[in-house]
Amino acid sequence: MRRLALSLFMMTAIAAAMPQAFADDYPSRPITLIVPYAAGGGVDVVGRALGDKLGEKLGQKVIILNIPGAGGLIGTQRAAQAEPDGYTLLLAVENTMAVAKLVQPKNVHYDAQKDFEPLSLIGTAPLVLVGRNNLPANNTAELMTLLKTNPGKYSFASSGFGTSLHVLGEMINVDGKVKMIHVPYTAAPQIVTDLMGNQMDLAVLPLNLALPAYQAGSLKIFGESEQKRSSLAPEVPSLAEQPDLNIVDMTVWYALFAPAKIDPAIIEKVSKATAEILRDPAMKKKFAEVYLVNTIGSTPAELATFLGNEIEKFSVIVKAANIKTD
Repeated sequence: MRRLALSLFMMTAIAAAMPQAFADDYPSRPITLIVPYAAGGGVDVVGRALGDKLGEKLGQKVIILNIPGAGGLIGTQRAAQAEPDGYTLLLAVENTMAVAKLVQPKNVHYDAQKDFEPLSLIGTAPLVLVGRNNLPANNTAELMTLLKTNPGKYSFASSGFGTSLHVLGEMINVDGKVKMIHVPYTAAPQIVTDLMGNQMDLAVLPLNLALPAYQAGSLKIFGESEQKRSSLAPEVPSLAEQPDLNIVDMTVWYALFAPAKIDPAIIEKVSKATAEILRDPAMKKKFAEVYLVNTIGSTPAELATFLGNEIEKFSVIVKAANIKTD
């Protein structure tokens, strides 16, 4: 009996030590970072910048795997089904994790809070409301007057139905008591082209996509989506500065997740490495100047809380604007 008890004790001790031993050895081969959007886009650029540094930090190459389709849902679903061994990670955004399930529940086959483990909030950036140059309004106040006196006459473009860009446009409709008509596009860069060609009235775009055209004088920016002016473009007013839109507050964000049930020790290792990268002054400067992203580098617990708050916030907006597919 003593030998049996001793054997059981040793087996238990070995089993308990295995996860830590595995984590100490992690990573022992390249890591795949799924980016659920096409190569060359804004999300992909952020993913590659982070992946390069994360690979250096962890001592293994981070391979970017672009899996575009269905507004990011296909790649995100693939990540949810991956082995929770730390060798498949996901670069997620607000569309896939906080918005999609609210507006198209039948198409989303994962739960952002149950099927993933949060690792780190990478950073945030504002959206902007932009317009064609010959639109008869030069600031937000004039635009709201124009929209109120011409309900249903002017349209706004977004990168697709149910995206955060679409939701912001509907938020402006609801809070400003105006009626812009939504026109969904499949590619945001085409929106910029059509605005410059005066084929579209207005659009909601990521700051990094709109700012170069604005600075070149090719389109107007009426305001950005965060409550306070962004340090990324302090010359651009906040939409909330307009009394009709003073509760408008939306941020696009990038975050790192892993499939659920991953070893907690690996979570700690990856999240700590990510936070160290993003808190480096040189990296913060590069992300701000090149990618127009405010870097954060949160803990897993902070990201979990942030995600819950974002889902709650978007659910209120989606319900108020009656955004749904069925």
